[in-house]
Amino acid sequence: MKRYEQLVELLATDIRNGRLAPGARLPSIRTITRQHGLSASTAFKAYERLEEKGLVRARPRSGYYVIGAPLQAPVSGAQPGREKRKPALVSSRLDVSELVFSVLDAAQQAEIVPLGSAFPSPDLFPLQRLGKSLSRIAPRLHGHEMVAHLSQGHPALRQQIALRYLAMGMAQPMDELVITNGALEGLNLCLSAVARPGDLVAVESPGFYGSLQALERLNMKALEIPVHPQDGLDLAALARALERHPVKACWFMTSFQNPTGASLSPEKKQALVALLAQRAIPLIEDDVYGELYAGERAPWPAKAWDREGLVMHCSSFSKTLAPGYRVGWVSPGRFGEQVARLKLMTNLSASLPAQLALADYLQHGGYDKHLRKLRHAMETRLAGLLAAIARHFPPGVRVTRPPGGYFVWVAFDAGFDALALHAAALARGISVAPGPVFSARRDFRHCLRLNGGHAWDDRLEDAVRTLGALARLQPPYAHAP
Repeated sequence: MKRYEQLVELLATDIRNGRLAPGARLPSIRTITRQHGLSASTAFKAYERLEEKGLVRARPRSGYYVIGAPLQAPVSGAQPGREKRKPALVSSRLDVSELVFSVLDAAQQAEIVPLGSAFPSPDLFPLQRLGKSLSRIAPRLHGHEMVAHLSQGHPALRQQIALRYLAMGMAQPMDELVITNGALEGLNLCLSAVARPGDLVAVESPGFYGSLQALERLNMKALEIPVHPQDGLDLAALARALERHPVKACWFMTSFQNPTGASLSPEKKQALVALLAQRAIPLIEDDVYGELYAGERAPWPAKAWDREGLVMHCSSFSKTLAPGYRVGWVSPGRFGEQVARLKLMTNLSASLPAQLALADYLQHGGYDKHLRKLRHAMETRLAGLLAAIARHFPPGVRVTRPPGGYFVWVAFDAGFDALALHAAALARGISVAPGPVFSARRDFRHCLRLNGGHAWDDRLEDAVRTLGALARLQPPYAHAP
């Protein structure tokens, strides 16, 4: 790593961790050169890179300052890290799908500005190169191979995925992997393998609406565990919940959580695995954003600390390489046989041509080079969104600055109605994801999730400006002095 890149990483980490607060003035160029033994041009280059990332802003004849709002929980008046924790909440009956479908339908329309979408822009993916892989493997497909690898998936793809685990420092035998139709199918298969109708499953709050829909479909109950936008899942609240409730399984995102972008530290991931192992409770780990990190190394999933086979690690290529191919996988631990049988009973197999095309690309197409470009693009685009929010949204709005992924979680003051903003924005051709879709109890009404995975242009700038204007028309901002 070049010296200016080392300085960028050091300062960016301090900003994301809150050690350099919003509004703080960075050390002068003269101070930086003296402290770090750098040339003035190297220091300038580092500060310019931080400005490109949307982390700092230059003020004429004054210096560089940290921009944006601090990372906080969506609790009005609370200080970061000192929020009043909500207890775990049980929902005996789930009914979230209609609200979710209305949000998703809006985000899929081409003429709508897709700030409420769950997917990054298609221009980020090497679709033409994938097409070449698909055309290259097509002549080699024959009748026997088309049916020889049902259920678990083609060995060529499972081998490439196993190699990626190995590159992270995790031994994952390819024979234990199960290829699925995207991560969502894998997550659903895992849920069906370890829980039954009427069972209680711990989920995050706010959390991925797909988990709530799965529980609704299977007639299971949700136990909501609070998530802090900075620290991730509240392990103390989870421990108390496990003492009081007969939890059969947990479904959590431990890295770049949807919707907050929060990640558990390695120490907390290890503690989570140990806590569940004490009670032999399976963890369904949704890790679809794990490759979209902003630092130098991929964060280990909780699966890395699993010694009992209780962690069912699920991921896919939908957020990193090929959304339309719908190919994911599961490392199901001790539940491999159940997951493979459920896969066979559900739809036999994921698309074999898609599997082989991805295997070919992983082996020959430069996947890691693509990922480096993708991460840089995601970081730049997310910075554009954060800077626009700082320009246009009401003062005091709390915004996450995630260390990876492409989602931003916005918390307005208490009394704000995100569902009303969603409707008003949609009437103006803008989609957002209102907070209640991320809760079984429709909490977080004062919050939004915004998608930062699209190229920043005048259209998005205008959309954020419009959202800010609409927000100012609502209580509590409409009556502010």
